Amino acid sequence: MIKSMTAFGRAKLEGERRDITIEIKSVNSRFFDCSVKLPRAYLFLEERIKDHVKRFATSRAKVDVFVTVEHHGASDGDIGIDDVYLRSYLKALRRLVDEYGLADDISAMTVARNQDIFTREKEEEDLEAEWQIFRAVLDNALDGYNAMREAEGKKAEDDIKQKIEQVRAWSEEIEEISKTDTVGYRDKLETRIRAILGDAEVAVDENRLLTECAIWADKIAIDEELVRLRSHVGAFYDIIASGEPSGRKLDFLMQELNRETNTIGSKANNARIARIVVNMKGELEKIREQIQNIE
Repeated sequence: MIKSMTAFGRAKLEGERRDITIEIKSVNSRFFDCSVKLPRAYLFLEERIKDHVKRFATSRAKVDVFVTVEHHGASDGDIGIDDVYLRSYLKALRRLVDEYGLADDISAMTVARNQDIFTREKEEEDLEAEWQIFRAVLDNALDGYNAMREAEGKKAEDDIKQKIEQVRAWSEEIEEISKTDTVGYRDKLETRIRAILGDAEVAVDENRLLTECAIWADKIAIDEELVRLRSHVGAFYDIIASGEPSGRKLDFLMQELNRETNTIGSKANNARIARIVVNMKGELEKIREQIQNIE
C-alpha cells in the first residue's frame, strides 16, 4: 500500500501535574525534514522526537511536530528564570510600546504568560523517564497520523490505478489503429512514388522501391514504444504492490511513460492516434500530480 506524505495526528495526556499535547502534520517534500516546536525546558527531547518520527512514521516529508506542556499543581522541578532571554523579551516589548504606540500594560503577570522565560531544573537521571512519558504521547499521535497517511494513500492508489488502466486501454486502441496504419502508409507511399516516377518517365526498380517504402514505413512504426509503454504500466503495479516507499520510483516511471507517449505522438502519422496521445498525456499529468504526494 502506498502512503501519502500529507497527514495530521494529535494526542493528549492529562496528568496531575501537567498536560502534554503533541500534534503532527506533514506535507510533501523530496527529503525528510522534521521541525519540532518544544517549550524551552524540554529542548533535550528534540532529536529523540525527530528520530522517532523518522523511524516509525515517514522517511520523506516536511514534518512539523508541536509539543505543548501545560503545568498545573506541583512543579516537576525547581523553577528558575532565563535572565538572558527575559532581558531580550522585555526589550522587544518596550520597543512595541515606543515604536508602535501600543498601550504600556507590561506587568509581571503579562510577562509570565510567556512560559519560555522560566527554566525548570531537572536531575540528569530524570531525562530518560521524561522521554518515556513523552514517547507514549508521541506514539498515540503517530497512530492517528499514520492512519491518515494510509487512508489518503489508498485514495491516491485507487485513483492512480483507474487512470493507469485508462492509459493501458488507450495504448491497446493505438495498437489496433497502427496495425493497419503502417501497411496503409507503405501502400500510399509506393503508389505516390510510382506516380512520380511514371510522370518523369523513369524506370522503376521494384526491389529498390519496395525496400525504401519498407524503410519509411518502419520509421513510423510504434510497436517498440507500445511494448515499452505496456511494460512500464506493469511496473507501476509491481512497485505499488511492493509495500515499500514508492514515490521516487513512480516519479521516475512517469518520466519513462511520458517519453514513450511523446515518441508515439511524434512518429504516428495518424490523426486518431494524435488525439489519443493528447488524452494520454493529460491523464499521465494527473497521475504525476498524485505521485508528488506519495512517500
